Amino acid sequence: MNEWPKIELEDTVGDVLRKTMRGHRLDLQALERATNIATPSLESWLAERAFPNADEAARLAAALGMDARRFQQRAAGAWYPGEVATPRVRRHAQRPHPSNGYIAYSSAEGGSAALVDPAGDPEVLLAQLRERRIDLEYILITHKHDDHCDAAGAVATAYPDARIVMHEIDAPAIGALAKRALPVRKGERLAFGATAIASLPTPGHTDGSSCFLIDDLLFTGDTLFAGSVGGCFGDRFGYADLLASIRRELFTLPDDTAVFPGHGPPTRVGWERNENPFFLDKESAR
Repeated sequence: MNEWPKIELEDTVGDVLRKTMRGHRLDLQALERATNIATPSLESWLAERAFPNADEAARLAAALGMDARRFQQRAAGAWYPGEVATPRVRRHAQRPHPSNGYIAYSSAEGGSAALVDPAGDPEVLLAQLRERRIDLEYILITHKHDDHCDAAGAVATAYPDARIVMHEIDAPAIGALAKRALPVRKGERLAFGATAIASLPTPGHTDGSSCFLIDDLLFTGDTLFAGSVGGCFGDRFGYADLLASIRRELFTLPDDTAVFPGHGPPTRVGWERNENPFFLDKESAR
């Protein structure tokens, strides 16, 4: 079962607006011209002092390439993902970071474990691993930002036989450990108990951002959140690449695939395909 309480969505309406504006390279003046909505109103929504009504949300969605119905739902605070529970996944604390890391087991009975995104106070994280007497087989790192990998060295020292998996573009972030990291390769499957771990390159948030799929469990880092997507901080890949990688690698998975993101609550592929405002209804149809 999940062992964390209800978590707020990672992105507010203001966050969604900022990300789409940045993605389309629109400043407030350009957005005012595109929507005929005065800049003071746009500023108040970005600052969370007020929220757009249905008509205003529709005009914003049209200008920013979002789905109007879905964005209106978010603006009204009317959407939150349903319950996602599995005995094969435990969230691990990443304090002081506000990010999610996970321990994934190879079976419902336990078995081998994979640690997704080792970050935060290493002593807190290692205490959790030791308390559960985990047979750590893999350290899976979704991308290079500190709040997802800054405890990699401590974990690798404590579990020297655990194999590190990280995209080679982002791997320099873990220093000398990069030399022992297995690179992320699309289509490659790593043996994990009686199952396997599939690596999915999803560039956009960073150039080396990746997701990991274990049966029907998907770990998305900062590529896909419940009701949102990650910001773009790469040099080679950007907003269009991020959305394209989600459509290509993630939205082609079965609807009931559980999604465990790097921030915010868990969700499912089907819910995101049908309700995430960054994607249009017509392009999400299967």
